[in-house]
Amino acid sequence: MHTSTISTSRLDPWTIQDLQRATQGVWHQGIQPKESQSKESHPMENIQRIVTDSREATVGDAFLALKGERFDAHDFVEKVAMQNASCVIVERAINGVNIPQLIVADTRLALGYLGAYRRQQCQDLQVVALTGSSGKTTTKEMLGSIFSRLGETLVTRGNLNNDLGAPIMLLELRADHRYAVMELGASHIGEIDYTSRLVQPDAAGILNIGTAHLGEFGGRDAICTAKSEIYAHIKNKGTAIIPAQDDYAAKILNTVNDVANGRAQIRFGQGGDVYATEIEILAQSSRFTLNTPKGSVQIDLPFAGAHNVQNAEAATSFALAMGVSLEDIAIGLQQATGAKGRLNFIEKDQFLFIDDTYNANPNSMRAAAQVLLQQQGIKVMVMGDIGELGDDAEIEHQKLGQDLAQLKLDYVIAVGEYAPAVARGADVSHCYAFATQDEAQVRLEQIIQQHQPQPVSLLFKGSRYTHMEHLLDALMEKL
Repeated sequence: MHTSTISTSRLDPWTIQDLQRATQGVWHQGIQPKESQSKESHPMENIQRIVTDSREATVGDAFLALKGERFDAHDFVEKVAMQNASCVIVERAINGVNIPQLIVADTRLALGYLGAYRRQQCQDLQVVALTGSSGKTTTKEMLGSIFSRLGETLVTRGNLNNDLGAPIMLLELRADHRYAVMELGASHIGEIDYTSRLVQPDAAGILNIGTAHLGEFGGRDAICTAKSEIYAHIKNKGTAIIPAQDDYAAKILNTVNDVANGRAQIRFGQGGDVYATEIEILAQSSRFTLNTPKGSVQIDLPFAGAHNVQNAEAATSFALAMGVSLEDIAIGLQQATGAKGRLNFIEKDQFLFIDDTYNANPNSMRAAAQVLLQQQGIKVMVMGDIGELGDDAEIEHQKLGQDLAQLKLDYVIAVGEYAPAVARGADVSHCYAFATQDEAQVRLEQIIQQHQPQPVSLLFKGSRYTHMEHLLDALMEKL
């Protein structure tokens, strides 16, 4: 079993003293990595990377051995020694292995200490931290586009947003980074409190409170409590970003006043400080006037859907908190590109495939359906199961079916364990439930054949574990 690793780029080195000071560890039998005899090379006592994947560990690396429910990376210490890694960070000494071993109380916490240490070394860095039930990935991509025009910017990759992922991202900080955009996720109370303490954001905020991870928290009140932990560690002269439109806005504001009192505040959405007017939702983009305390500007946003207008409002608020000009914000928004699997539009002959397969929750599924409504021709919603809904999974899928039935979609193709619940909720003849993707593909091919030569727009979406992109790819290959 292997865990995620940091990027393979060479970063600012760690001294032996840095490692020991950050982790509060002790070198086993006092043996440290030896200094290289070559004056032309980097001294080996300077560690180039800290890695958590044994396959990546090599000369100049410190391998940090994490433990999980189903794996223990201490089992790979002998392997990384054979790969000539410089040292290992472990919870217990591994006998009979010829490699310096830094013994720490808890390698998971040591990873956090190392990430925090790296963050503290970057005092001139400006950091934004964001969380929410949906929209995090797109908002961070928008912010990455805004900030990267102005200086070197680190942006959370993929799903490295939890108590392991956040410090792994912090380990990639370099002295030349000017900005960092940190996405923080939560699967339990206390997780964002921990990661935001490591990140020490200059601006932090919630995008929305939805139903993602509903099963893990038991209700939206608990989700709000967990997400609101992000405000506790905003730096003294920092800014709290608050969603003005959200139905939990008042509760969020109360939390900000309790834990971040004295920090500046920027509220986004209707009724807030940053909001959009004259909104025009187009098939694959949108236009609107962006209103801010610094003035107003026209935006041509290369993202579809009203929900992405809200994401742009949020991104603008974070950027304003960092002192970015409205002109630079507008350019950054208009040059932003979406992440893979996030409303990517693929045209093939008379067919339009919309790849929104990266992940899903009930709110984002409804938002995706609205995007599909803007497209041409026969409109086909292809949806996989939504995970992490716990005991509410059946009823949430049924509610989703009810809502989709109210829209002018030509077909709803539900796939997976909860597909029958979607069909029961929809209770319309054009909604079909299938247990497998292979079965769904047969029906999709029939629909396409039936409506030739009309244009057909198909949107694919589901939680990550459903891999709805496999169905999308299989269907495209048949056309």
